[in-house]
Amino acid sequence: MGLDMYLKAKTFVSGYSWAESDEQETYKAIVDAVSGNMVADSETPTAEVALTAAYWRKANAIHGWFVRNVQDGVDECKEHYVSRDKLIELQEACIAVLAEPDKASELLPVEQGFFFGTYEYDEWYFSYLRDTIDMIGKLLKTANNEWEFYYRSSW
Repeated sequence: MGLDMYLKAKTFVSGYSWAESDEQETYKAIVDAVSGNMVADSETPTAEVALTAAYWRKANAIHGWFVRNVQDGVDECKEHYVSRDKLIELQEACIAVLAEPDKASELLPVEQGFFFGTYEYDEWYFSYLRDTIDMIGKLLKTANNEWEFYYRSSW
């Protein structure tokens, strides 16, 4: 029990005859890998692939940032689209707090909630910021523009 946070990366794959041949092969491989022949509609050969791209546990300041900046202030445990620009904003906020830790409560305040973890600006807090910087940096460097990102929490 507690705050679990997921950033999913999603992409669309087409198996239509007019799609690029490598995309058609990718579609076929996905269907084969998940034994999807039983459920895949041959008239609309498409798939959405969703992968967990980042995960946090009880990083309540990061969660609070997503609630305020992506979810319009509503903490509802539903999936929300996150633009690359928003990921950059989060990464920059983490970098700014690490550069000036005394601004942590202003730039990335802890968020209180049911089993949300510690509310201290301690080593755990700063470790989450460093991890977030690394995860976002990797995603922005490696995921091409065909991938979209979605945040969801569970608590």
